Amino acid sequence: MKSLHLNMFKKINYTAAVLALLFGTAAKAQVTTQSPYSRYGLGNIRPMVLPQNRAMGGISTAIFSPTGYSNINMQNPASYAGISLTTADIGASGTIMNLKKGDASERSFNGTLNHVTLAFPVTRGSAFSIGVLPYSELGYEFANRATLSSTNGSSSEQVDYLYSGEGGLNKAYIGYGFQIGDHFRVGANAEYVFGNLMQTSSTELVNQTDGLGNWNTINARLQSKNSIGGVAFSYGAQYNIPLNSKTSFTLGYSGSSASNINSKRSIVATQYLKNPTTGDEQPAMDTISNIQNASAKMKLPLNHNFGISLQKFNEWVIGADYRRGKWSDLSIGDVNQQLQDTYGFSVGGQITPDITSIGSYWNRVDYRVGFSYDKTYVRLNDQDIKQSAISFGLGLPLAPSPSRRSFYKINFTTEIGRRGALTNGLIQENFVNFHLGFTLNDRWFQRFKFD
Repeated sequence: MKSLHLNMFKKINYTAAVLALLFGTAAKAQVTTQSPYSRYGLGNIRPMVLPQNRAMGGISTAIFSPTGYSNINMQNPASYAGISLTTADIGASGTIMNLKKGDASERSFNGTLNHVTLAFPVTRGSAFSIGVLPYSELGYEFANRATLSSTNGSSSEQVDYLYSGEGGLNKAYIGYGFQIGDHFRVGANAEYVFGNLMQTSSTELVNQTDGLGNWNTINARLQSKNSIGGVAFSYGAQYNIPLNSKTSFTLGYSGSSASNINSKRSIVATQYLKNPTTGDEQPAMDTISNIQNASAKMKLPLNHNFGISLQKFNEWVIGADYRRGKWSDLSIGDVNQQLQDTYGFSVGGQITPDITSIGSYWNRVDYRVGFSYDKTYVRLNDQDIKQSAISFGLGLPLAPSPSRRSFYKINFTTEIGRRGALTNGLIQENFVNFHLGFTLNDRWFQRFKFD
């Protein structure tokens, strides 16, 4: 018994060390993307779901323990009540992005650590979870060329407007969910939103020389850095309706409250010269404005998610989600960001042919498919920017430990989607997202009886 306790404490210490290392890595890493639409608001918002849910179109609001395997569904903390084993989930993601505008196109690839999460059952029908995962992505670099004419039309100049941005926000959360009676579950997360949003806009005349060949054209640049850190809350509930001994219908709701997050903003406006031959910039000639670490509040909006699911335990689950976000309320430093309210829906499902199969490994695999559609909070040229994607994935079980106390699964998901359009001078983003997660279920903190 002493040896058993010693091994357990070694396992706890090892897991805590790994999680602490990965938490620190995730907190310091800059989430990268190549999306011109991430210029607006907080960037491209990431759904708070793991690969196993993303493969089903992102359905999560009414998803509750479709198999005996424990999964972490932080989108609805009420689902923590179904976690019966100590669960760890670590994953990464990558994106292939193809940007198109007219006849021009550009392709890029970005990858990053995606999530680190952990959950512990507390009692039969309750559990708490902690983790960190991305909340938004900011990354773009593009230019627009225009012609400026004098008031009387006697002369004109071509000018380039250059825009770039990088960074993103993360969420670290701790949550608890529990069951009330036989059919009702509730839960809540306390979340710490943190990260940096860095954006730059420059104005440069195409002709950098005067009539004598001297490069004396003065260019202007505005650099903005927004450092964000503050507490927000999310919550959820689920109601389960048994149809027979193995089949049930679930109603779910989850939401996030409107929250005021601390923000420190630095803004620097400079003037500079540029060598027209080499393209090299000279040190800033003058700093027009320099505001450092000005305190402000960022107001996050109220969001709602509604979901339904039908499942047969250990065999299949199908479901649908509908979501709305009051993003027109987003403001930074009492300045409204001029965004649109959002809405979207997801449908999807999972089937496991025979979870107890001995003769065929592929019968024990989870097969998932889904579809999602969203109207984002961006509206350009009198046109809403919309996004849609199909998704599919596999849950691949690995061999359990010899003592059958630990169970492992690899979850792989692919999303193929589109954001934006080619009409009205807009950019169309065609993307392929890959998500890989490693899930561990382990029997910790259990008492053993000896004859």
